[in-house]
Amino acid sequence: MSSQTVRSLVSSDGIRLHFRHWPAIGTLQGIVVCLHGLQSHSRWYEYSSKRMADSGFEVYFADRRGSGLNGKLRGHADHGLRLLNDVRHLTRFARREHSIVDASDRSRIPVTLLGLSWGGKIAAAFAATYPGEIERLALLYPGLIPKLCPSAFQNFLLRFARRHDMRHKSIALPLDDPAMFTNNRDRQNSIVNDPLALHRVSSGLINSGLDLDQLITLGQGNIQHPLLLMLAGGDRIIDNAATRRRISDFPTDRLSLVNYPDACHTLEFEPNRENIFSDMIAWLAGKV
Repeated sequence: MSSQTVRSLVSSDGIRLHFRHWPAIGTLQGIVVCLHGLQSHSRWYEYSSKRMADSGFEVYFADRRGSGLNGKLRGHADHGLRLLNDVRHLTRFARREHSIVDASDRSRIPVTLLGLSWGGKIAAAFAATYPGEIERLALLYPGLIPKLCPSAFQNFLLRFARRHDMRHKSIALPLDDPAMFTNNRDRQNSIVNDPLALHRVSSGLINSGLDLDQLITLGQGNIQHPLLLMLAGGDRIIDNAATRRRISDFPTDRLSLVNYPDACHTLEFEPNRENIFSDMIAWLAGKV
C-alpha cells in the first residue's frame, strides 16, 4: 500500500513550494497532479490520494503557494499566471521523474490535472493556457461559478487595490462555517482546529482568481481534453447549474459528468467516498 512523502521544489521566483507525493503501486497507469481549494491544503485529501496511488497512479498533490506547508506570504499570490507557472513547474517535474521528456510523444504516460474547488479554477485556466502540458482534466466541485461572490463595492475595492499595487490587503474568507464543507461532525471539528487552513487571504490572491477567469475565457477553445466533472448536489459553495453551463462552453467532446445529489461540497468527507473515488479512478483508468 502506498505511503506519502512530503517533498518540495523551488519555483522560478525562488519560493520553495511543498507537495505530497504518493508513489504508484504496481504497473504505472498515469500521473495525477492535484490542486486544492481556497481554504484547504493537500493533507485534506489523503484518502483519495492513497486510493489513486494504490490503483497505479503517481500522485503529486501541491500545496498552493501561501497555503498548507508553504508558510511564506500566507494566503497570497501576485497574479494568476504566477499560480499557473507553479503548476507547470510541478507538472514538468513529474514528467521528468518518469523519463517523459518529449512533449510531442502521444504514447507518453498520461498526465491528469485534477482541480478541487478553487483549485478547479486554476486547473481550467492551466488547460486553457497550456493545453499541451496535460492529457486529461478532472474538475471536482470546481470554483468556476461560486455562490459566494464579491459585491459590486468589493469588486471596486479589488480593482482599486490592483491599480495602486495594494497586493497584500488582508481579506477574510466567507468560509468560517465548516458545515459548508461537510455534514460530518468529526470532519467539521478537524476543519475548525486545522492550523494550516486559511481563513484570510490577500487582495492579490483574490485578484489572481479574476485573472484566472479571464484566462479561461480567452483560452477556453483549447480545452479539448477528456474532462471529468464531479459535482455535489448539496453544495452551498458552488453554483452547480451555472458551472454546468460554463463547462458546456468548453469544446471537449469527451465530457463525463457525475452528480452526487446528497453530497456536500467536499466529496472527500462523504460517507460514500469509497464509491465516489471508485468512479473517479475508473475514469482515470479509461473505463468510463
